[in-house]
Amino acid sequence: MEIGIDSFAAAYDDASRAVSASDRLRNLVEQIEHADQVGLDAFGIGEHHRREYLDSAPAVILGAAAARTRRIRLTSAVTVLGAADPVRVFQEFATVDLLSQGRAEMVVGRGSSIEAFPLFGYSLDDYDSLFAEKLDLLLKVRANEHVSWSGKYRAALTGQGVYPRPVQNPLPIWLGVGGTPQSFVRAGQLGLPLMVAIIGGETRRFRPLIDLYREAGARAGHPSDRLKVGVHSLGYVAATTQEAADAFYPGYARAVTDVGKERGWPPVTRAGFDAQRGPHGALLIGTPDEVAEKILRHGEALGGISRISFQMNAASLPHAKLMKAIEAIGSRVAPALRTAE
Repeated sequence: MEIGIDSFAAAYDDASRAVSASDRLRNLVEQIEHADQVGLDAFGIGEHHRREYLDSAPAVILGAAAARTRRIRLTSAVTVLGAADPVRVFQEFATVDLLSQGRAEMVVGRGSSIEAFPLFGYSLDDYDSLFAEKLDLLLKVRANEHVSWSGKYRAALTGQGVYPRPVQNPLPIWLGVGGTPQSFVRAGQLGLPLMVAIIGGETRRFRPLIDLYREAGARAGHPSDRLKVGVHSLGYVAATTQEAADAFYPGYARAVTDVGKERGWPPVTRAGFDAQRGPHGALLIGTPDEVAEKILRHGEALGGISRISFQMNAASLPHAKLMKAIEAIGSRVAPALRTAE
């Protein structure tokens, strides 16, 4: 199992916003470098276009990290493909792949944050069709140096070359999904690896959706080893369970409550948070040993997973705490998971 970290370069509270944007990005690149040094497998940068976040150009951040890392895979988490130009996205990540000597990946999705659509002149009425068309073009650009293609939302391509070409052939593209069955089926039909965002509820309840993915992939003739499943989860590790929970909760509660106001979610409570830290809940919060055991249970419940990515940045934890947690995930959690395979 691969173990990774995801970040949205977010600042949700007054303390995190007091750190300058320049210093926050410098700290983020340092976190990616540290994750590489402690042997983690992947680091993902999200994409948002609002005040709390500094990740509107993830490929730029990953390019900076490429120059300071040697082994870790560098990925988006996720690229909001429906509001982007697939040709440009491919060029950006092909460039990251060249800079990193073959370590770039993309996780592409429809995006749970929708601010990119009006910003770049797209209608939310076209949310689903935009993504389907642009994913088709992205996969054609990945497969072909010269592309002939036409669609509804973008000017046609009539054999133009798309450059640069990446080191990896093909450049890895994962499909990022939430809870929509059609998204799981689409990933299976296309034979793309699946990255599932499980940020609440009971992780095991995603098993029927993952089964849909695997069944669709098998019907489409894709080998089982191509149908990889990754999980993106909120998580944090510390020396004691109480320390981990007490450090993570305040920023988590504020961030999720703020987002929830826009999406109709109830306010976060400490009781609900503690329940999510239980055996079946989605939150990966506790000591390294506790978290490793929980990930193994989740993997078994989901029928096997290939990658787990920790999203710790949602709690607006200070840089020093994030660095310490990355150290613990690399030195304690990752070895436990790899030994158990």
